[in-house]
Amino acid sequence: MAAGIVIGPRSSPGRYDAVVVGGGHNGLVCAAYLARGGMRTLLLERRETLGGAMATAEVSPGASVPVLAHTVGRMRPSIARDLDLAGEGLRLVQPEVRAVSVRPDGPPIALFGDPARTATELASISRHDAAAWIELDRRVSSLAGVLGRLAGQTPPDPSSPRLDDALGAMRIGLGYRGLAAEDRRELLRVLPMAVADFLGDHFETDALRALLSIRGMRFSSLAPRAAGSTQQLLADSAGNGGGLAGETVYARGGPGAMAAALVSAARRLGAELRTGVEVTQVRENGGRATGVVLASGEEIEAGIVVSGVDPKRLLLTMLDPESLGPHLGWQAGNYRSAGVTAKVNLALSDLPAFAGLDTDETRARLRGRIVVAPSVSYLDRAADAAKYGRFPTDPWLEATIPSLVDPLLVDRARDSGVRHVMSVVLQSAAYSLREGGAEAWDGRRDELGDVAIRVLETVAPGIGGLVVGRQVLTPLDLERDYGMTGGHPLHGEPSLDQWFAWRPMLGLAQYRMPLEGLYLCGSGAHPGGGVTGVPGRNAAREILADRNRARRSGRR
Repeated sequence: MAAGIVIGPRSSPGRYDAVVVGGGHNGLVCAAYLARGGMRTLLLERRETLGGAMATAEVSPGASVPVLAHTVGRMRPSIARDLDLAGEGLRLVQPEVRAVSVRPDGPPIALFGDPARTATELASISRHDAAAWIELDRRVSSLAGVLGRLAGQTPPDPSSPRLDDALGAMRIGLGYRGLAAEDRRELLRVLPMAVADFLGDHFETDALRALLSIRGMRFSSLAPRAAGSTQQLLADSAGNGGGLAGETVYARGGPGAMAAALVSAARRLGAELRTGVEVTQVRENGGRATGVVLASGEEIEAGIVVSGVDPKRLLLTMLDPESLGPHLGWQAGNYRSAGVTAKVNLALSDLPAFAGLDTDETRARLRGRIVVAPSVSYLDRAADAAKYGRFPTDPWLEATIPSLVDPLLVDRARDSGVRHVMSVVLQSAAYSLREGGAEAWDGRRDELGDVAIRVLETVAPGIGGLVVGRQVLTPLDLERDYGMTGGHPLHGEPSLDQWFAWRPMLGLAQYRMPLEGLYLCGSGAHPGGGVTGVPGRNAAREILADRNRARRSGRR
């Protein structure tokens, strides 16, 4: 028996109905749905903890911060209800402010959940932008609603269409026809647009356009003028009430609390969870997956295998190349999954002082996402650094101070002088640097942390003197520690050529992989994204449907 921790009672020896590889949030969601559907399900995780990058780590003794994801607002409410995550102790907090842009040469720009309040705030900067806000917020919510419905469907397979594909196309068409005529035309126009151009059609304030543009770029290598980045902005609002301002929701106890709730739900529904065990190979026989092989040599039999790891890792390292074939091997090798995201977590002795946010009322705006992206041209230059593999000297940042919303994150650290924690996503850190490749990050990790502090100093002078603990995660760390090939948090670029029926690639978008009985449930599957749980739920739906079809066929 391989070493590892069993969470929940161990099932009796024998063959499992399903083995899920990877204990990230999508793997946990998929395992929970499969167990709820009556399948004897085992989930295997390489790390000693479950939740993947949706975890909470200590940056200083007693001070906890999110490993990667700031907030959990994109988790689909329907999934939380299905799995009764509230009953497992999950508590969510949504501040009134969604995001605030802080800049060295102008007043902060705050976005609120209430569009009218945002418009009132914008009036002091631009009456034109204030007047445009409410209508564009309505339109973005409407267009995002279509993408939200699209996210819940299984993409068609153009190479082998089925009746289900035709029915899905009808549902998509009905959702599209439900839009106002003007919005129907707008959806077709804007999906392939660059987000900077889309926003430039409506707003005149460069800093506002930059603040909103990052929602079309976050966790990807897309630039503000890259085709398809508007689709990313709309997808970020799909399935939630974020609208144009975006969603900001915290879990009490950090993202790790949501992971814990998913673990409890999966256990309650009957799934067995094992940690500290690494899957190295998918077993197969006669073109069908029959189980997995662990690094220890242990073999586990299963009727189906579900992969929560990224598609590149699955296809190129866990399958026999002969089963993959030369063409699919070539496609998998060209699947783009080189990330540009790094993370800097800070323990602070006091709340930083941001220019223009120096009263109790304005400091409340720090409860949302804090963005350092002064202009669209700044974003362009940052994207260029990543594109050409240069070390990022002027990255754009998106940060949160979760201890403002959840003081318990630092409660045990107060005796050591920690009053707040700050979670900083640093964008434009290429996975492979021009000088030294990916391995160069091992020698430049501290330098990257220093860059984040220097950029923060431009908008919060003196913050460097408040830092009492620091953790820096480079793209290489995300690959090594969390199994993300290329350090990509989304398991692959979300650009239009790797979206919907092309995610992860044409012919494999229906969650079914090249071997019969092998499925994909992670963020590399449709609809991708961050912490939504939708790929895991959709994959489970297809697996259960295939099981039911097989049973009916057997009866006949």
